[in-house]
Amino acid sequence: MYNRFAEMRRRYLREHRDGIYTGMLLTGKLDEHLKEIGDTAQEMFDQLAEQMKKAEGVTERLKAENQMEWVGRMNSIRSRAEEVVLSELVYC
Repeated sequence: MYNRFAEMRRRYLREHRDGIYTGMLLTGKLDEHLKEIGDTAQEMFDQLAEQMKKAEGVTERLKAENQMEWVGRMNSIRSRAEEVVLSELVYC
């Protein structure tokens, strides 16, 4: 089963790059491609989120002291990290 980034890539190829999608499907390379993109994208997302947390001072201490603030900032970080991954790996 694919992770969410691999599934987004599959959907993107199918809807916007049908020739590439069909070619990879027929040659048996689609599954390998989707797994590679999915794994790479997840790794990139995790690294970006960690870097942003450190840069913005989002810590476990903040989580303990002000959970709502921590949740809001983490949601922002995840959203921004996902946007970078989607634009650089998934939708290109």
